[in-house]
Amino acid sequence: MSANVVSYESQDGIAVITINRPDKRNAFNPAVGEGFRAAWQRLNESDDRVAIITGAGDRAFSAGADVGDPAENWSFMPGVGVEVKKPLIAAVNGWCVGIAVVLVQFCDLCVMAEDARLSYPEAQLGFCGGLISSIVSRMPHKIAMELILVGEPMTAQRAYEVGFVNKVVPAGEVMSAAMAYAAILARNAPLVVELLKDFSGQCLPKGPAELSGIARTALARVSESADQQEGRLAFREKRKPVFTGR
Repeated sequence: MSANVVSYESQDGIAVITINRPDKRNAFNPAVGEGFRAAWQRLNESDDRVAIITGAGDRAFSAGADVGDPAENWSFMPGVGVEVKKPLIAAVNGWCVGIAVVLVQFCDLCVMAEDARLSYPEAQLGFCGGLISSIVSRMPHKIAMELILVGEPMTAQRAYEVGFVNKVVPAGEVMSAAMAYAAILARNAPLVVELLKDFSGQCLPKGPAELSGIARTALARVSESADQQEGRLAFREKRKPVFTGR
């Protein structure tokens, strides 16, 4: 894992995954993307039952994409680039901008500091990744359009009122509130939690960019597989391939 920019700490069945670039307001660059991919894989394979996602420092959960060194954002989004079976809780402190809002929308629960803000400025900057379109499955349509087209920041209280956030707490209490949720989820029956997360995810409409990312991830599993390598080798050697399903 890119331990310097994405840390993973585990205790009592709860993982805390932290974006650790406070000097860059936790902006997402390729190393952050690689760190998240490794973190999701570790979470899936571990005994941890839930993860809290947060950002280092008080200024920002994340300022979004690092415009000088951008990441391929779809490839590390949970449920898009990497299947994540366990529940994710976003603990948002400070500003949450651009692709960071997308990450929060793919989490299952969210706690925000009362002085935190959501902002999605792509329409003002002239570029777009498209994954944000799925936010209309997670907040009322016209409110979502206000956030992503008008581009004015949304307060934590407003995000709570429209159902995008579960709880708003004073600054400095975000992690304790997220931990309270995580402790309950860690005690719950893991098979039931994973099943209900899966079924609920299937009920959510998915936008074109999200579906494209999911398809690209599925195709990559085949193109990077040992079976595809075996198929090519067998073709060159003019023999029947021996596939292993790996």
